[in-house]
Amino acid sequence: MYGELDEVCFPFFESRRAEHVEQALGLTHAEGAVLLSDGYAAYVSYATKTGLTHAQCWAHTRRKLFEAQDIEPQLAAEGLDLIGGLYAVEERIREQKLSEAKKLNYRLMHAKPIGEQFFAWINQQFEAQGLLPSNPMTKALGYARERRYGLEVYLTDPDVPIDTNHLERALRAIPMGRKNWLFSWTELGAKHVGIMQSLIVTCRLHQIDPYDYLVDVLQRVGQHPASRVHELTPRLWKQFFASNPLRSALHNIRP
Repeated sequence: MYGELDEVCFPFFESRRAEHVEQALGLTHAEGAVLLSDGYAAYVSYATKTGLTHAQCWAHTRRKLFEAQDIEPQLAAEGLDLIGGLYAVEERIREQKLSEAKKLNYRLMHAKPIGEQFFAWINQQFEAQGLLPSNPMTKALGYARERRYGLEVYLTDPDVPIDTNHLERALRAIPMGRKNWLFSWTELGAKHVGIMQSLIVTCRLHQIDPYDYLVDVLQRVGQHPASRVHELTPRLWKQFFASNPLRSALHNIRP
């Protein structure tokens, strides 16, 4: 889970069942809250149950088309080109550093017509009836059409990104090391791995050296008031303690 203040949490559950999504995210939310996710069905069910606006990821939609290009290269290229246009709009928004109001207007003016063209193109492919249901392109087109509402959420909310790539980048630390920790010996161990990954990845998001952070916190936590333990989370630790961190006994030893 990726929080709006650039904090990541890797909770442990025994499966990917829908009830675990509810346990992780809760059933009550602030007004106007938006859930941004990939196309996993448990998130769809959760958003429906809670009434959350559910934004979907364009990168996952693009991936489906990319995977179908070996079978239908021309059609895939057409779809990928349209999605590329949406990303080009986002790139111009970043380059121009637009405010939220201007960002919204820019998306509506430049990205919305491309999105409408993309879904019209999808409908044309289905009307042509030239693809088998088992064809990867059929599946890619169906994936996008079924998620149209969620894919268009970002067009009307400047706080919603076009995709979940920021979360994918935060996850990268785990796949890179999976050969070293493919399995946890116990469920408690898996939970602790999630805690450590949460702290390390959040440190990286805030440009904190994880080693400096952990050395400081492991020494500080025993004398820090329990009522202010939140100050030891990476984001707040950077504000209160990063300028003068506690060091290990080895810190000043030179080789």
